[in-house]
Amino acid sequence: MDGSALQNRASSAAEPNEQAAVSELSLAVIGCGNPNRRDDGAGPAVIAALRQGQLPDRVRLFDAGTDGMGVMYAAKGASHLILVDARAPEGEPGAIFDVPGDFLEAQPPQSFNLHDFRWDHALFAGKKIYGDAFPKQVKVFLIEAADLDLGLGLSEPVAQAVTKVADQIAALAGSFASGASAGDWS
Repeated sequence: MDGSALQNRASSAAEPNEQAAVSELSLAVIGCGNPNRRDDGAGPAVIAALRQGQLPDRVRLFDAGTDGMGVMYAAKGASHLILVDARAPEGEPGAIFDVPGDFLEAQPPQSFNLHDFRWDHALFAGKKIYGDAFPKQVKVFLIEAADLDLGLGLSEPVAQAVTKVADQIAALAGSFASGASAGDWS
């Protein structure tokens, strides 16, 4: 499947607030992860929480699931990008890491398998492919998982972290839309 077919497929599956013209985007917020792997669904859970509130018109929400190419397409045209994903369990489940995107971007491996193309690859490739049409300001929120086994539902510490991250993003979005600084993007 070529890139335009993937982009069309991603667009047709979009929620209504995801279908705004790309050129109108100012802040794209993209949740990544697989809700069928328990805490790996933290990114989509943050997007679901944000959809329950009121966000400024210049903010667009995307649930990219595990589609790295979808991240690249959704981010195109935005001036600022926030990504949210789970982090492998290493210490404190529910811990929140706020990391500059340029610190995490990675060159994609040479592969014909799109399953190998993750959001960190999308950050690298999006800059190379889209140039000035790709966000220069990128912030990544990582939530440390407790459980990545097959199953539904978030662990309690991750569910609490999802609420905190959604609140932080809502505040950043409000600040951004009011013309104030969009927060600390470094």
